[in-house]
Amino acid sequence: MKSYWVLSILILTLISGPVVAGNIADHTGQIVFSGADREAGAADQIDTAQDDGFEADIFQEDQAKQSTHAMVADPLEGFNRAVFVFNDKIYMYGLRPIAKGYAWVVPTFARRGVKNFFNNLVFPIRFVNDLLQGKGEAAGMEFSAFFINTTLGFGGLNDFAQKYVGIPLQDEDFGQTLGSYGIGNGFYLMLPVLGPSSLRDAVGRAGDSLINPINYVQPWELSWGGRGLETVNGASFHIGEYEAFKKASIDPYTAMRNAYIQNRNALVNDLTGAQTLKNSKE
Repeated sequence: MKSYWVLSILILTLISGPVVAGNIADHTGQIVFSGADREAGAADQIDTAQDDGFEADIFQEDQAKQSTHAMVADPLEGFNRAVFVFNDKIYMYGLRPIAKGYAWVVPTFARRGVKNFFNNLVFPIRFVNDLLQGKGEAAGMEFSAFFINTTLGFGGLNDFAQKYVGIPLQDEDFGQTLGSYGIGNGFYLMLPVLGPSSLRDAVGRAGDSLINPINYVQPWELSWGGRGLETVNGASFHIGEYEAFKKASIDPYTAMRNAYIQNRNALVNDLTGAQTLKNSKE
């Protein structure tokens, strides 16, 4: 029985939730359908891209000139579609019911505190990538926010810096850093359990894992348990969004691929409105 629960935690913690929606509010800043956190069960209509035209983008130079429309090579489409279906089942029959039950039991203010705590904990990812991108001012604000939230915010449970000081933070990751160096998306990947990605962002995810404090928590059961809590807690704020996304899409796989690449290109190019705090004020 013990091994069963450990295996369950391992599976759930890999889900960078929501799973298939590609980490709608992921701490590594993959795809972000932003907005104020919703109460459990609320669903907003999500606009999706319908343009099926795309072309090869294998590590192109001068990414700043790329259109924000979804254009990416997808040579593994057959495999990616199979993984998409697999991820869909994991979310619909695994993470979603658990997140709904969690949201029913845990009040919103407590869930928001948990979200703030984990967002503050992964500060090194944003801070280091700001430095690697030459964003000195942003790195300074990240450090200030981390100090304020850790002290006045009771270990990060309260986003004091954003609410009361007005320090704007940006969602940065190593995938964006590689993009800022002129490295293109490569080809599209649908990762089992982890959701949509690209060759560049898969490499970036591995880089970010090296500076993610959660990965160094001992014993490993506590580390994976924390990741599981972070995943379920994050998913509890977005119940219904993925379902609305699928319902609004003629081809959910293509719509997700296009939305993901469009969002990532916008983040790399620092387009207005693309950068959104995961823990923005309600």
